[in-house]
Amino acid sequence: MKRSILLCVDDEMMVLTALRDQLRRAFDDQHMIEVAESAEEGLEILDDLSGDGYIPLVIISDWLMPGMKGDDFLIEAHRRFPHVIKIMLSGQADEAAILRSREQANLHEFLAKPWDAQTLIASIRSGLNDFQHEKPTL
Repeated sequence: MKRSILLCVDDEMMVLTALRDQLRRAFDDQHMIEVAESAEEGLEILDDLSGDGYIPLVIISDWLMPGMKGDDFLIEAHRRFPHVIKIMLSGQADEAAILRSREQANLHEFLAKPWDAQTLIASIRSGLNDFQHEKPTL
């Protein structure tokens, strides 16, 4: 049974569909793939699923979204789930937001849109490898 979560957060459904398809090809047999169209929905999914015993492992988030921006979302997600691997995937993030995410959310990597699927999967695998070696308490 899949008990770990890879969450994609973006306000564009086309981006979420592409990410979900790429992640399913790479990780579907190992992790549950979830998508959210806003930061608020992403936090709700994380809270709900973690309350049901699932382990959030990876968050891939856009920066420029209505409501809560990606850096604020990743900082809040880090506060709630510090072990989660956080990747920002955006075509419009400013340097201050990226730096803030690195400092306050332990951002694993920033990738620019349009992204290369192989680079994204390699980044996730790198983060998961680091995660397994650190053996955090969940």
